[in-house]
Amino acid sequence: MLPEPHRLRRHSDFSLTVRRGRRMGRRDLVVHAFDRAQADELVSSGGPRFGLVVSKAVGPAVIRHRVARRLRHICIDLVDVVPRGTDVVIRALPGAATASSRDLEKQLRAGLLRLDLLAPVSNSA
Repeated sequence: MLPEPHRLRRHSDFSLTVRRGRRMGRRDLVVHAFDRAQADELVSSGGPRFGLVVSKAVGPAVIRHRVARRLRHICIDLVDVVPRGTDVVIRALPGAATASSRDLEKQLRAGLLRLDLLAPVSNSA
């Protein structure tokens, strides 16, 4: 389970991130990111917060919950690497229902990398 301080809960936070943040589309996910320091209002600048949007287009409830659980698990590993004060909304597309957890993680990391929220992984051996 994603710890409470790292979860987006309010509709206004989701809306702000989706409407005013930057967006990067991948095959099975769309990643929206918003730097809370850019907000007009005074907002706490704690660690990164993640929110999920998994609509009925993804599939029936069992599939939607499975996709959400996979994405939450991936987000737990990203808490320490995404910059503080960043809100991230992950919107699952219908293909996420059949994608493996590894594919979802690759797509999410690629989206965050393109949004300059992750450092590139060096393959030095």
